[in-house]
Amino acid sequence: MKMFQRIREDIENTFREDPAARTVAEIIFCYPGLHAIWLHRISHWIWKKDFKTLARLISHFGRFSTGIEIHPGAKIGRRFFIDHGMGVVIGETTKVGDDVLIYQGVVLGGVSSKRTKRHPTIGDEVVVGAGATLLGPIKVGDKARIGAGSVVISDVPQEATVVGVPGRAVLPSPRKKVSGIELDHNKLPDPVIEVLHRLEKRIEKLEGE
Repeated sequence: MKMFQRIREDIENTFREDPAARTVAEIIFCYPGLHAIWLHRISHWIWKKDFKTLARLISHFGRFSTGIEIHPGAKIGRRFFIDHGMGVVIGETTKVGDDVLIYQGVVLGGVSSKRTKRHPTIGDEVVVGAGATLLGPIKVGDKARIGAGSVVISDVPQEATVVGVPGRAVLPSPRKKVSGIELDHNKLPDPVIEVLHRLEKRIEKLEGE
């Protein structure tokens, strides 16, 4: 019964987060991100029962059929949504909270070969833009936003926005919500440009004096 409740919750979440979703049938049959999450839940349950090879086989099938690679050891929260998920990679010791949204090409990767916590921990209501890479056992706070193409190698505070390579956190700012999730990746601030603009204004002021 709990399994069917989760499936229903995932379908409702897809309607909420993706304005392109039209029917339940379309979501069930045409959303590889959802297929990858469902297969991961099966493989993760088997992984915890210590049938590691079988879990990896199911995970490998999920990667082959969806283009999304989620290690069966990763811990994924509820209402997790992968939008246009091709190329997404989620490592073994990754932990993802509830109501998280990620886009295509996102990597939650490790930087160590040791058998320890080596992948990111993602808080609740986090948005990770297309092509972003998060490396190592870093922590991303609740409601943070990771800009498209960013490379994040250090902890991210709650509600912060991270942009650039390497990623730099900027102060929270008013955000527009689309389908319940904060988007507008095309309007993310650039902290480097902002600093240069302040320096430019300061120089103009000094020259005027």
